[in-house]
Parts: sequence; C-alpha cells; structure tokens
Amino acid sequence: MKESHLRSVIKGMTWRCIGTVDTIFLSYLFTGNIGTALKIGFIELFTKIFLFYIHERVWMVFHIGQTEVIKPLSKSFQEQKTNYFDKHWRSLVKGISWRFFGTLDTIIISFFVTHEISKAFAIGFTEVFTKVGLYYLHERVWLKIKWGIKYDS
Repeated sequence: MKESHLRSVIKGMTWRCIGTVDTIFLSYLFTGNIGTALKIGFIELFTKIFLFYIHERVWMVFHIGQTEVIKPLSKSFQEQKTNYFDKHWRSLVKGISWRFFGTLDTIIISFFVTHEISKAFAIGFTEVFTKVGLYYLHERVWLKIKWGIKYDS
C-alpha cells in the first residue's frame, strides 16, 4: 500500500490546520488575548512546516530502525533495488523527536510574542498532550479515507 503524493500533501495540510487551531486555542487559554493567540498560531504555521520538512529529511538520511530488503531486478542478480521499511519503534522514536522539536518551537515563539516564560512553557507543555490526542484522532480518520491509496499487487 502506498499513499499518493497529493493524499500526503492534503493529509499534511489538514493536520497543520488542526495543529495551528490547537495552538491558537491554547495560546488564548493561557494569555487571554486573541491577538496574541493568533500571532503565535500564525508564526508557528510557517515555522512548523519548515521544521517538519527538515525533520523528515534528517530521518531519511539515517536507516536506524529500518529493515533493509534487497530485491533483484534481473535473473543474474547484477541489478538490485534496495528498499527500507520502518520498524514500529522507529516510528515511535521519530514521533517523539518531532514532538520535542515541535514543542520547543511553540515555547520559543510563545516566549518571543508574550515575553513571559511561564506562559510560553504552559502553552508548550499543554500542547504535548493535546497534540498527541488530536494527531491520533487525525490518523484514525485518515485510515477510513481510501482516496489516494495505491495497493501493490
């Protein structure tokens, strides 16, 4: 099973919208100021897209937690194709590392906008829990959507 590029893009966009709304809500909850909350959410919308791209590219370099499968492309075995498949623990570690950098990003942005370290940490640490729950729900919904999935035969 493979996702089409368009499905991955749309799935990423829907998650970023949900994540940004969550950050805006938490920022408003802890600052009481909708302008401040919108500023934090707007800034993180762009920083998170950039950081996620970098995070994905770094993880592509390392094959830690992946199974290597070599497939011969000819009967003489002179031509081969190597594929890597993620083990479950790699996905878990990758998710934890993303949440670490994503939360750090939120804390830094919140501090620069509010100039209050306690509010920045409150927003960032609360986000850890809300984002994990929301991401789980987002994934479960997308598992039910069959559009953009290609099945290998």
